[in-house]
Amino acid sequence: MAELVYPPVILFAKTMFRVLDLKPRVEGGERLPRRGGAVIACNHVSYLDFVFCGFGALPAKRRVRFMAKESVFRHRISGPLMRGMRHIPVDRKAGRASYDEAVRRLRAGEVVGVFPEATISPSFTVEPIKSGAVRMAEEAGVPVFPMAVWGGQRLWTKGHPKRLTQRHVPISILVGEPLGAGDDLRTRMSLLLDKAQAEYPDEPSGPDDRWWLPAHLGGTAPKPPT
Repeated sequence: MAELVYPPVILFAKTMFRVLDLKPRVEGGERLPRRGGAVIACNHVSYLDFVFCGFGALPAKRRVRFMAKESVFRHRISGPLMRGMRHIPVDRKAGRASYDEAVRRLRAGEVVGVFPEATISPSFTVEPIKSGAVRMAEEAGVPVFPMAVWGGQRLWTKGHPKRLTQRHVPISILVGEPLGAGDDLRTRMSLLLDKAQAEYPDEPSGPDDRWWLPAHLGGTAPKPPT
């Protein structure tokens, strides 16, 4: 099936990166397979994580089919784009159908993107995750690649005003090695996020700008649940 929507969306995103002088840095994107199914399991800190996670797959020349809540597909603007890019709607009241569709896509050789936390993390840490990403990968017989994104929360995240015209914001996108036998996905995602945060080239401009850092790094984001 011809890809009529995804390529222009990618081009638009790259154009906006240049216009805003965003600085996305992808590390490990070449680890993703050039062909065959795979699951990307990514942390979730902003409403733009779909864009940055998808960008992280471009070094391997892959397009990611994201699992996203069904309401996004019903929106008059995002709906046609989500359907055109062949993402996977998730009805949280009847999730089996979306799970089965994701497994079918994986078996067909596609890359499926999942945010296992299921919602944006207000603490900007990897909060408890759901098991679906690992289960669908096991059922389809494909690898799981942990990913961490960092920086997008400064542009648009839950509970804070949009700052979509903010310029010069670095964006870090780290792709890890595939999950091995006995590996814990949340631990692997957390290690990648720790690395992204430790290596991030920007710091808050002052006390009022510490909201985008997690509490353990001296930020004012809420502490994660214990």
